[in-house]
Amino acid sequence: MSAAEASRTTNPVTVRTQKVRREHITARLVVFGALAASLLVVAVLSPLLCPCDPYAQDLSHALEAPSAAHLAGTDRFGRDLLSRVILGSRPSILYTLALVTIVAAIGVVVGVVCGWKGGKVDVVLMRTSDVFLAFPGLVFALAVAGVLGGGMINAVIALAAIGWPKYARIARGLTLAQKSEPYLAAARLAGCSTAQLVFFHLLPNIAGPLLVTAMLDIGTMMMELAGLSFLGLGAKPPAAEWGSMMSESRSLLQTAPWTIVAPGVAIFVAVMVFNLLGDTVRDYMDPSQRSRRNASAGRNSSPKGGLPQSAACAVRETQEESEEA
Repeated sequence: MSAAEASRTTNPVTVRTQKVRREHITARLVVFGALAASLLVVAVLSPLLCPCDPYAQDLSHALEAPSAAHLAGTDRFGRDLLSRVILGSRPSILYTLALVTIVAAIGVVVGVVCGWKGGKVDVVLMRTSDVFLAFPGLVFALAVAGVLGGGMINAVIALAAIGWPKYARIARGLTLAQKSEPYLAAARLAGCSTAQLVFFHLLPNIAGPLLVTAMLDIGTMMMELAGLSFLGLGAKPPAAEWGSMMSESRSLLQTAPWTIVAPGVAIFVAVMVFNLLGDTVRDYMDPSQRSRRNASAGRNSSPKGGLPQSAACAVRETQEESEEA
């Protein structure tokens, strides 16, 4: 035995593996979920939470710095900025969530149909998505919003037109990967119809990556929606919306910076909370972390490459029917 081999025998190489504690991921999920829920509650109840009338003008108190009377200051018309920021959370957050829901729904339907049917339907829909992806996203949204005119609904339509191809491609890839899995064949042998195969077996097994993508898209869509409002293609004055508020006060950045800081901080906080929530959901739904949670809870998890629970039930029913026959 050589000296090098003897050294490796006496001093084996130590491999250190860094493990993320499951408790930390669960705690982060609870914290960021609670923060996101709080933002949603503020958006829904914003008219009741405003300390002042967000549309009441008082020119004698125009451009006042933050004080005890106006915690975030006032704008050029003497309106309370804190009240306008609180009220602006309703269109900024609710329209963003509606946008992500619409985009994800359209993309998933298109992707599942393409992956499941294939053939000419797949070719036509995927080439259509390629056409939408060929244009720069925000530029295409500006063009669509400019043609449709201003307004939050038109801004949502413009951003939805550029957002669905990503979900369609993800859903199509996941459908193609799951289409040939044994659990779908077993469910088909058990007598499941096409609708049952798609809704009760396929969609639950591809929902994880799509949900994570949607969660991570909330912050991006919120900034793009605020950007359209900043450019005058979203909310129109005097409506309280964070991007529109920043657009109204952009000329006051040096003389009254608090008029920009208040809605800017609101956008920063909301985007950060939803991005952190999306990252945490991604970590929580990671297959390795999920298998560790199942093992620690004492549940019988299927082995790697095994069938989902719904497919296992279908296989068991098929085996019982063959035994009876």
